[in-house]
Amino acid sequence: MTEAGAFYLEYGYHPDDPRHAVAERKEGAGARSVSYADRPVARARRAKAEQLVERLVVERRVVFPNPDEAEVGEWRRVVDYAKRHGLVPSGRRIEKQRLWNRERDLQISLEEGPHPNEKSQRPGEAPTVRVPPQIRKPHRAMAAFMEDDAWLHMPSAPRARSLRILQALCSEADRRGHQVAGPAVRGRTQRSTAHGRWAAQREGYVELTVDGFSCRVTIKREYPESLDPDRAVVLMIELPYSRSGRQSKWADRKRWKLEDVLGIVLREIELRAVDDGQRKADEERAAAERKALWTAAMDEARGRAVEAQLAGVLREQSEAWRGSRLLHEYCDALEQRLAAAEPEESGLVDARRWLDWAHQYARSLDPLVLLPGMPKTREVEAEDLKPFLQGWSPYGPSRHGGS
Repeated sequence: MTEAGAFYLEYGYHPDDPRHAVAERKEGAGARSVSYADRPVARARRAKAEQLVERLVVERRVVFPNPDEAEVGEWRRVVDYAKRHGLVPSGRRIEKQRLWNRERDLQISLEEGPHPNEKSQRPGEAPTVRVPPQIRKPHRAMAAFMEDDAWLHMPSAPRARSLRILQALCSEADRRGHQVAGPAVRGRTQRSTAHGRWAAQREGYVELTVDGFSCRVTIKREYPESLDPDRAVVLMIELPYSRSGRQSKWADRKRWKLEDVLGIVLREIELRAVDDGQRKADEERAAAERKALWTAAMDEARGRAVEAQLAGVLREQSEAWRGSRLLHEYCDALEQRLAAAEPEESGLVDARRWLDWAHQYARSLDPLVLLPGMPKTREVEAEDLKPFLQGWSPYGPSRHGGS
């Protein structure tokens, strides 16, 4: 059990809880122990959190290369400490993520604005976007809505309001230098005589592009099937789902209308663009690092593959030399045997003929009869490299193992 856990069991709250910043432990008759905040672990964590925040203010992003799980857990606790104890500068937030490079580096960054998962953002937290009472000159992205009633198919009152909201979003996006596009104009859709409805009914949307990041902004009724007249006209703006869990929907509520949160919607798109740019930069950096590591691994593997070829030739020559020496030793033994043979012993002529041939054959196997030169190696192929790549693929940095 950790010291903090023992503290919680005894007092009923976590020692880092800011509501109990100076928790004291009584010993005996009124004796006081050192508060948790003054203990070495807490002092060290606070110092580490302060140093991290100071570094983030200057550098904005800090990367810890190839961390193990214990290090990741420690930095998570340091970041949590900084958040709980108000060490993060006002109007900014700390985020941490594991990068998708080979070492899964840990990145801690200081970002602008509230946390993207903060659902309680109020309209006053973003600049107000003025919604015109009527549309005098429709934005170019709204041509399809103005010419085809099948777009934004809903009762006239919420449709007119939706058009004004889209006009405001497009105009403000233009003013901020973003690109705006709407649906293509396809001509009016004929009314179905059988059902009395438009043959094609499409939700209204515009595409906003911020620094190369495109995001579709859709406006529709939140409860289109409701029979309650008040609920049936409630409007909602929706952005595509975000894997990071960012807020993607805003709707009319008692405390505000959709017109009041347009600034927050635009800011969310701009924050997504920043995150998308950072993600692409991280991916490009990780890809470059991976390619550099793969290139180095390939160079080393080629050298080792060539070395393996030379070593194979060397082993073949040494085996041939060893075999030749063994045959020469046999020939020497046979020659001694012939020297000790009696003149009248049968088979001497054949034995001498066999000895002459064996000497020649043993000499032909000896690689040192002539000075051996540097062997010629063949061109290295992918299969030759696989044993030396340590998990890399010989076909590219984006593939794994032997595939």
